[in-house]
Amino acid sequence: MKHRLKVFHSKFAERKLRLLLDYIESEWGSKSKSSFFSKYSKSIEQISTHPRSCPESEYKSGLFKCVVTKQTSVLYRINEDSVEIITLFDNRQNQNEVFEEIKNYFA
Repeated sequence: MKHRLKVFHSKFAERKLRLLLDYIESEWGSKSKSSFFSKYSKSIEQISTHPRSCPESEYKSGLFKCVVTKQTSVLYRINEDSVEIITLFDNRQNQNEVFEEIKNYFA
């Protein structure tokens, strides 16, 4: 059995995930919310078992980008024995804005 790293969310990522799930449910219903969450959970499982399977960010070394859906990705970092989900973001969003948002939150 493949070793799994513990995956945890920053407070920032928790908030962004909650807002995204609420938005999906309000716009497209609980079935769409459930579908997205299933895809998200599969991505988290992949990150847990194969943390280096996603490409490293071209904007900041040490951060990795996992595409969850065509519209949504997560940024995460690998620690010694865990993985921290830093944020979720819309793939259509300007990447510089994403990193400014992270910098402001984590500063």
